[in-house]
Amino acid sequence: MSTRPITATIITRNEEDRIAGAVASLSCCDEIIVVDSGSTDRTREIAERCGARVFVRDWDGYSRQKNFAAEQATHDWIFSLDADERLSIELANEVARWMPGDEAARSMPRRAHYFGSWIRHSGWYPDRKIRLYDRRRARWRGDFVHEALEVDGHVRAFAGDILHFPYRSWRDHLDRIDRYTALAAEEARKSGKRGSILRLIVSPPASFLKAFILRAGFLDGWRGALIAFTGARYVFLRHFRILRGRWFLSSVS
Repeated sequence: MSTRPITATIITRNEEDRIAGAVASLSCCDEIIVVDSGSTDRTREIAERCGARVFVRDWDGYSRQKNFAAEQATHDWIFSLDADERLSIELANEVARWMPGDEAARSMPRRAHYFGSWIRHSGWYPDRKIRLYDRRRARWRGDFVHEALEVDGHVRAFAGDILHFPYRSWRDHLDRIDRYTALAAEEARKSGKRGSILRLIVSPPASFLKAFILRAGFLDGWRGALIAFTGARYVFLRHFRILRGRWFLSSVS
C-alpha cells in the first residue's frame, strides 16, 4: 500500500481476458473501482472476484466515464489505469513508497507490447502519461478520442513503466483505427475544423516518415514499419472522413 491512500480506477467494456491482470497489478493501491459500460461477457464478475468495487454506467465518453469513476472513490488520490495496461513491478514499488509533496499529479512512461516484442522507438516510447492525480486539482477533459487530464499544479515524474498491451490482433488494430478515426472526424467537425485535400495527400506519407525515420521506427524492425503504416492509415482516414462529412453537408445545404 502507498503511504498516501490511493484509489485505482478502470473503465471497461468486454475485458474479461484482461481485467484480472490489470487489477492484480494494482496491489500498491488501497481501493480499486471498475466502471463498466454494458459488458456482455464476464468482465464485471471477474473484477468483483478480484476485489474491485464495480459500478455499471452507460457509455458517456472517455472523460465522463473516468471522472465518474474518480467521483466514486473513497480517497482523493486517483490512479487511472486502462484495462489493457499493467503497472510494472518497478512502478508499483515507486507508488508504494511514494509520499506526495507539492505536486498535483504524477506522470510515468508507457511501454507498449506489439506482436511479441516491446517497442522502444517509433514515437511509442516513452509515451509519458499522467495517471496518478489529486482529483481536487485535476479533471479529465475531451469527449471523443483524445481525453487528457487537465491539472492545476505541478506534475512530477515516476521512472517505472506502465506496461501496455494495446491490440489483441492485427484485425483488432485495424478495427480500432476505423473506430477512432470516425470519432476524431466527428470531434473535428464539431469544433469547426474543415478538411483539406492537400492535407489528405501530404499528411499520410509525412506521418509514415516521421514515425519510421525521424522517430527511429526502423530500429523496431518490421514492427516499426507496421506502426508507421498504421499511423499513416489513421491520418488518411481521419482527413478523408472530415472531408467526406464536409462534402455531405455541402450537398444537403
